[in-house]
Amino acid sequence: MSVHENLLGGPPPTLLPDDPAPRTELEGGADPYDVARRHPRSSIAWAALADAAWDDGRVVESYAFARVGYHRGLDALRRNGWKGHGPVPWSHEPNRGFLRCLIALQRAAAAIREDDEAERCASFIVDCDPTLR
Repeated sequence: MSVHENLLGGPPPTLLPDDPAPRTELEGGADPYDVARRHPRSSIAWAALADAAWDDGRVVESYAFARVGYHRGLDALRRNGWKGHGPVPWSHEPNRGFLRCLIALQRAAAAIREDDEAERCASFIVDCDPTLR
């Protein structure tokens, strides 16, 4: 049995293609603002901005950055066959930018008391990958 086999007959996991440039730049210490400018479609760049803003106490900015990265990630998922549901596993490195944005969006939505959105995001996180509970 494969790690990503779905025994319930649902859709197969969506595995985004790798785009190592933004991740490599961030790991090398590049400024997330510069990375997002060079790679505006990259959820990982927006996730880095959301996390940095959160760490600085800039909750509203974190929310905004996370929302951009989340939508960029949804676009990428759809381009790669995702139909609005089904697994998006954390174990697949290229999926992590989207998932980090989704987690950051949930966190920031809760912080600004956007409770409905925080709950939707929390459910979506578990739907994407139950190991992220």
